Amino acid sequence: MPPKKAAAPKAAKKPATPRKKKVKAESGSVGLTAAETTEGAPSSEAAKVRAQVEAAGGNVLVSYREPFGGHWVVLAALPLDKVKPTPYQRELSKAHADKLAAVIPKVGRFLDPVIAVPDGDGFISPNGMHRLSALAQLGAKTVVALVMPEPEIAFRILALNTEKAHNLKDKALEVIRMARAIAEDGKRSETDVAFELEQASLVTIGACYEKNPRFSGGAYNSVVSKCETWSTEPMAKSLKLREAHAEKLLELDELVAAAVVKLKAAGWNSGYLKPIVVARINPLRFAKPGKDEKADFDKTIDKMLEGAAKFDASKVKAADIAMAATVGGSTEE
Repeated sequence: MPPKKAAAPKAAKKPATPRKKKVKAESGSVGLTAAETTEGAPSSEAAKVRAQVEAAGGNVLVSYREPFGGHWVVLAALPLDKVKPTPYQRELSKAHADKLAAVIPKVGRFLDPVIAVPDGDGFISPNGMHRLSALAQLGAKTVVALVMPEPEIAFRILALNTEKAHNLKDKALEVIRMARAIAEDGKRSETDVAFELEQASLVTIGACYEKNPRFSGGAYNSVVSKCETWSTEPMAKSLKLREAHAEKLLELDELVAAAVVKLKAAGWNSGYLKPIVVARINPLRFAKPGKDEKADFDKTIDKMLEGAAKFDASKVKAADIAMAATVGGSTEE
């Protein structure tokens, strides 16, 4: 027998790069001490806020530096009719406002100040919509507010509230309204306010919901998320692109709805028919792009438009319906 060939030596494994541990701040090392929160004279911005509060018929209770970042804040009692919710946040939940209005009298006191920023001859609140509505129902005269001198803080706080939105529709509508408000200054781009807007895809989906409140955003969110990226153009210009993308998505949604009709005609009856159609025509379904790699929006949606137009209901099997129901594929998130 011929001698066996020696096995080739295995290549040495590349040592794994150790993960950097997040450095934890030492306890008690950040921010101000309790005594420092009232030290020094209020900033010129805080002094201006004081004047705005008094001009609106309000009363400044105290000015202090918030203990984490040291920024000046004015705690004020404001006439209720001088404080409005920001115009770009999600719709009021009447049930939630009614519940608050029922609870406040039981406690006998209102202890949860809203956050407000100056706006014209009054103030707007990015986080107090339901509390303001409840107080109005109860006939209250005054609301206590933490008034910030910086108007842009309203967008940042609203971005944090966006995480608490009930569903994708609420979240996307809030984001598109913020984008339109920010676009009015003509200076900033999406990149400049990426934190406030959270995801580029939400701007496009929000534009869809503006045009069609019944748009099935959840069915397309994963596709749009893999395509949209932040624009460096002025917001007014990038919004035109988002609106064009929204028009194309709405066109796709109409074709997908027609495909769902075909499925129903073929005898299928399920709440997951639209996600099934979208999944079958999605060219990115099995794609594994790099971490920061995005697919081309127009090319992707054009392929989906073509697929939706040619959709064949006879190729859908019972296993597809069962899989959609198991994984979950509702049209909302």
